[in-house]
Amino acid sequence: MKKKITFNLLFSILFCFPGLLSAQQKQLSLNDIWASRMLSSENVYGINPLADGKTFAQIVNGALVVYSFETGDSLSALVKPTELTPENGGEPIALYDYSLSQDESKLLIPTETEAIYRHSTKSDYYIFDLKTRQLSQLSKSGKQQLATFSPNAEMVAFVRDNNIFIKQLQSGEEKQITHDGKLNEIINGAPDWVYEEEFSFSQAFYWSPDSKKIAYLRFDESKVKEFQMTYYGELYPEQYRYKYPKTGEDNSEVTVNIYNLENNSSKRLDLGEAQQIYIPRIQWTKNADILSIQRLNRHQNHFELLLSDVTGETIKLIYEEKSPYYVDITDDLTFMPDGKSFLITSEQDGFNHIYLYSLNGTLIKQLTKGAFDITKLYGYSEKYKKVYFQSALKSPINRGVYSVDLKGKINPVSEKDGQNNAEFSADFSYFINTNSTINTPYYINVCNNEGKELRLLKNNAGLIEKLKSFNLSKFEFFTIEDSSIKLPDGKTTHLNAWKLLPPDFDPSRKYPVLVYIYGGPGAQTVNNAWGGANGYWFQHLAQKGIVVVSVDNRGTGARGSQFKKMTYLELGKFETEDLITTARQLAQLPWVDAGRLSVFGWSYGGYMASLGITKGADYFKAAIAVAPVTNWRYYDNIYTERYMRLPIENEGGYDNNSPINHVGKMKGNLLLVHGSGDDNVHYQNSMEMINALVKANKQFDLMIYPNRNHGIYGGSTRLHLYTKMGQFLDENLLDAK
Repeated sequence: MKKKITFNLLFSILFCFPGLLSAQQKQLSLNDIWASRMLSSENVYGINPLADGKTFAQIVNGALVVYSFETGDSLSALVKPTELTPENGGEPIALYDYSLSQDESKLLIPTETEAIYRHSTKSDYYIFDLKTRQLSQLSKSGKQQLATFSPNAEMVAFVRDNNIFIKQLQSGEEKQITHDGKLNEIINGAPDWVYEEEFSFSQAFYWSPDSKKIAYLRFDESKVKEFQMTYYGELYPEQYRYKYPKTGEDNSEVTVNIYNLENNSSKRLDLGEAQQIYIPRIQWTKNADILSIQRLNRHQNHFELLLSDVTGETIKLIYEEKSPYYVDITDDLTFMPDGKSFLITSEQDGFNHIYLYSLNGTLIKQLTKGAFDITKLYGYSEKYKKVYFQSALKSPINRGVYSVDLKGKINPVSEKDGQNNAEFSADFSYFINTNSTINTPYYINVCNNEGKELRLLKNNAGLIEKLKSFNLSKFEFFTIEDSSIKLPDGKTTHLNAWKLLPPDFDPSRKYPVLVYIYGGPGAQTVNNAWGGANGYWFQHLAQKGIVVVSVDNRGTGARGSQFKKMTYLELGKFETEDLITTARQLAQLPWVDAGRLSVFGWSYGGYMASLGITKGADYFKAAIAVAPVTNWRYYDNIYTERYMRLPIENEGGYDNNSPINHVGKMKGNLLLVHGSGDDNVHYQNSMEMINALVKANKQFDLMIYPNRNHGIYGGSTRLHLYTKMGQFLDENLLDAK
């Protein structure tokens, strides 16, 4: 029997220790997380390493200041706020972003920036000449996209209204070099929606190193079907149409072109049937007359690296890779200073590693080997004769920074526990490292290239101290072990996971559990990295008495290609099996209430949550599905066909794991959330899920956010959303004991 504490004893304790009550009772509120932003972490922004390798520029209070990497001393102000007054007067423009010309004589400054899609924007650009101290507007004929200096800093190229323009800075002449651009038909120099989203780039034109040519992609999307969205707010809602190729449908026809400034002519390169191939990257080599082109077949399992001369007369294959699954596209291709070789990363031996090839296609050396993945290639230092990279070498949940010489010797640069991400100086003598763990916010310091700390930039000491006043728990890593978790070779493996227990956790009690999942190919939620606002929300739930768990199912990243690619042709199958296995194992723990298990996910995670409450109906009492894919037929073709092939080739794969086809199994409670302006995972997905639920006579909760995109944010939207989700969990996990 537990002893009772008398009132007098309790009063004496509180009188002697007045901070005890507040320390025990201070709880994280949703206002703390989503409204006040009082718990935001400090970071370092606007840093641009300069060409000398010793200094960097950073925006500080509206000025652009030069600092020494080694000492941290402020050496000069490249630009002062008072110098940024437009020609016609008025208030100085705000400096929140910039790009430097290659010779560091001029700045391009975007203003009045508008988002287009996830990566793309358009702005009114200004040019600031660091020698004459003059500010001038790039163009007065409409906002520009992708303004980029020529290497000789004499010109700027940009895209406007789907065409490419060149501005001669000395004469002020603005010249249009493509003329067929048209909304929803032809795009020059910028990608269409699906390329931007799934190949992760927004610029599709590139200056040659000698400033005499521009290579660009031209997208003919006239055959791509339009998707229509309704935007609310006016008396008559606005109808927005854009080209979105769903699975099995026509793509843009993409061609590679080279514009020659000396004779004002464009040359289209002959690369084969444009409808059946992708061109996910083009890049100039060290030779100003040789362009590299990455070509991918529609199934995305045959990758080719081509070299073309500027005439297009000679196109040579120098590297190719074939996979029984798919080949991922990265930005890791690096042409070496000798002009005779290149670096590339590949999963050809089962893990993502760095390879050195000659330009004639001969393998010189595989530089890294082992059961670990390279997660980022920073580049090659000619000064130190080393390649610098980020890797999950020690563990899939951690990231370290390393170097490897051209003989294959690897040296650790920063293996501090958690996630390390480096921003190197131009010659790789120094780097700024951003480190965090799942329980510790960002620690940002300047190091030399051997990892020695030279000085501290940010340690978030104030935030760490502030967090001590809240009643928080520690995230803990663990693994899910089960004989059903197998790889394609038949070997049993495990799943990485983390858990967050209530701060007053009592193992003799029974707790409800929320499983947070994403689960998509190559992604991870189980990282030893600071989680920001989502991490705070999980702490908020734990304080209310909900155990939060996250798991990386088969198909997720940093554990080699077998683990990642085994979901090929069957998205949702193994992921759902692993989600159910997780629920089954959690239910066996003495402190888990098996009748109060729930699952939450967003996007691919919303898809998984929908499968959890349908195919996993025997295990999950409640689910929150935010912006879910509900049938892969509704999603875009580049992403979906990479993992599933075309619907006509894989009908079973598309149907067997669509939650729409399993709603009849649902027993628990579902909260379905979507933004009506989601250009990525269309609102259509939730509408079709609703139709299926109604047909099966299954009750559910629904929240639609008008005009919000896939991120569902803006104003107080996040506060409203997380309040709604919290109320749903309260009703289904806490009030339903």
